[in-house]
Amino acid sequence: MTLDSAVFRFAGVVVLVSLALAHWVHPAWLWLTAFAGANMLQASFTGFCPAAMVFKKLGVRPGNSFK
Repeated sequence: MTLDSAVFRFAGVVVLVSLALAHWVHPAWLWLTAFAGANMLQASFTGFCPAAMVFKKLGVRPGNSFK
């Protein structure tokens, strides 16, 4: 698994979990979905992603997008 796929998988899990929590627990969990979307949008412009930095420190193999 590369860094890119790890970041995309993590973002997908965060979105799906926050949607489930919003449905079954409280609608305020949609703010987590909004945060994940905003983070993905800014990362597409800047190349800076905090999740990528964490995965890199955990030893995930580098990819093409996040260096």
